[in-house]
Amino acid sequence: MKAYRLAWVFVLFCLLMVVAGCTAVPTATAPAENVDVLTEAESEAGWAGVDPSGQSLTFWHQHRGDRAEALDALVAEFNATNEYGITMEALHQGDYSQIFSKMLTLLGTPDVPSLVIAYQYQAASYQLADGLVDLNSLVNDPVWGLSAEEQADFFPGFYASDVFPTFDGARLGFPPNRSIEVMYYNIDWLAELGYSSPPTTPEEFLEMACRAVDEPFSGGVSDESSLGLQWGHSPSSLAALTFSFGGDIFDYETGQFTYDDPAAVAALEFIRSVYDAGCADDVVERGGHYAAFGRGKLLFFFSTTSGMPFAASNVDGGAGFNWGIAAPPRRVDDPVTNLYGASISIPRSTPEQELATWIFVKYFTSPEAQAQWARASNYFPVRQSVAADLDEYFEENPNFETAFSLLPYGKAEPSVPGFEFVRDMAREAMVAIVDGADAAATLAELNAEANAFLAEQLEEQ
Repeated sequence: MKAYRLAWVFVLFCLLMVVAGCTAVPTATAPAENVDVLTEAESEAGWAGVDPSGQSLTFWHQHRGDRAEALDALVAEFNATNEYGITMEALHQGDYSQIFSKMLTLLGTPDVPSLVIAYQYQAASYQLADGLVDLNSLVNDPVWGLSAEEQADFFPGFYASDVFPTFDGARLGFPPNRSIEVMYYNIDWLAELGYSSPPTTPEEFLEMACRAVDEPFSGGVSDESSLGLQWGHSPSSLAALTFSFGGDIFDYETGQFTYDDPAAVAALEFIRSVYDAGCADDVVERGGHYAAFGRGKLLFFFSTTSGMPFAASNVDGGAGFNWGIAAPPRRVDDPVTNLYGASISIPRSTPEQELATWIFVKYFTSPEAQAQWARASNYFPVRQSVAADLDEYFEENPNFETAFSLLPYGKAEPSVPGFEFVRDMAREAMVAIVDGADAAATLAELNAEANAFLAEQLEEQ
């Protein structure tokens, strides 16, 4: 078994590199004149003359609950042990979209945080205003940077995901973790229905989901009706299903969205068929699908592997059944799913603050901190030396091992500026299709709007 697990670590070298995009987005402001930033010449000269001592920093993040507590513990350890007297404060600022909206109003001002969580497409939007530090100068600095051996310890696909050819190869973020989109399912309920494994095809999924409506789980702990699927209209779930149906939502050769891909149409027609059969409904409140799942009233839902701790806590505090995760149902031979993860970016501020923030980033992505973070968060570690030493954790958390084994089958959504807004368009289209709109026509309209948006921004760049 150990050899098997180490084999997966080796396979991760073959993960697809996330492709950086080439479009722009409005709203971001130019850097304010009163912000002291490094010039290009100063960056090229290195950071040797910059003193990071005594800096007070802030880290804007989206973590809640146990994960936020784990992050606070890591921050406290950094504050107590770093030799420069640097203090970091981790601040919850809402979800990814809320943080993105706040950042767009603060870029280039002294009010930006020292460090911010950001998906690659969000970082690309920030950089249209020259709002982020290119970390290449820090990563490769002879004094403050990472050695060649340390850089090689990062999984290549993860490490390359924050380098943007559109911005002359700038590294606009650094990866602290990654996750994938999966299907959660109730193992014990499936067994009661006579199934020994989760569905791998849309037809199997529909059959099982509808049987769950007619044959409630014996261990359910509430009087609510049972349901096969709660669907959150997540653009990440749409991407995962489109990949699983053999298509893509973006053409990297043409730089165009492809939401009208027949695979995307088929994927959403499949989801609507589950609704039409009376076996699916919307996620009506934040975390509602996790709660219903934990009560033994929901057989399936799609979400990120980083949600496994929330699933576990809901199940442990609810119906107490055996549960698992799997790749989404598919139309292709091998499983395929959506590989994603926000990185951490350093907004431009002062040289001293930027360097002090980088020192924290180095700490947060060190093997020691990564080992703690992976276990506490259920995110995938980004360093091979950490991932290769997870045997004991795999034994304690078999679902984490299952998720880890799916990594080689991951594909990525486009890392293009403005994708945050396109995702909102996609979500509206998904709701309309479930409500009865023609899938092909709706996705064709979405695709035209998304690409028109890209073209407009390219003209303004």
